[in-house]
Amino acid sequence: MNKKESISKALKKYIPEEFIPYVTKILFSEKISFRITKPRKTKLGDYRAPLNKDEYHRISINNDLNPYSFLITTLHEFAHMNTYIKYGHNASPHGREWKHEFKKLLLPILESEYLPDDIKQALRINLNNLKASSCTDVHLNRVLKSYNKIDDSLTPLEEIGNDTYFRVGDKVFQRGILRRTRYLCKEVKTGKHYLVSRLADVEIVHFKK
Repeated sequence: MNKKESISKALKKYIPEEFIPYVTKILFSEKISFRITKPRKTKLGDYRAPLNKDEYHRISINNDLNPYSFLITTLHEFAHMNTYIKYGHNASPHGREWKHEFKKLLLPILESEYLPDDIKQALRINLNNLKASSCTDVHLNRVLKSYNKIDDSLTPLEEIGNDTYFRVGDKVFQRGILRRTRYLCKEVKTGKHYLVSRLADVEIVHFKK
């Protein structure tokens, strides 16, 4: 088994099989260090341009994404790579150049019969003005989350009431008002306020009276 076959086999765990040839082709189009990492709270994926004498573009993707989220996040990071190759550091991270490159990478999967229609529709809505992240595109994020494995112990933040207490990780919060796509929530222990995505999956906390 050669390197390309080995990588294709490894990707079957993360990406719908029909799209593996497309992703693998891009992976071998440049010198890329591609890593699948433990979940990170602040990002789904990451791109780092080559530094100094390093020839490799470094891309990492969280390992807890469902197959369609993993695919779109990977293309998102490939778009950063292509933007850097063409424009260097002259282009803003999610500016016009990046949006153009991301759109070019999305078009082949949008034409595929294997991409679910609801994801196609969600992507096409903003195809000419793509958001910096699927997390900031509420409609796309909601559609992608529908392909997650169901965890009955968690509830989307937008489905609980204001002043309800909930847990994220090891912190407990109280939900406040909605500000665009995020709720202003107060951490119980410190009293500090944080903006939390309306689609975040949270564990409701009931305090004994």
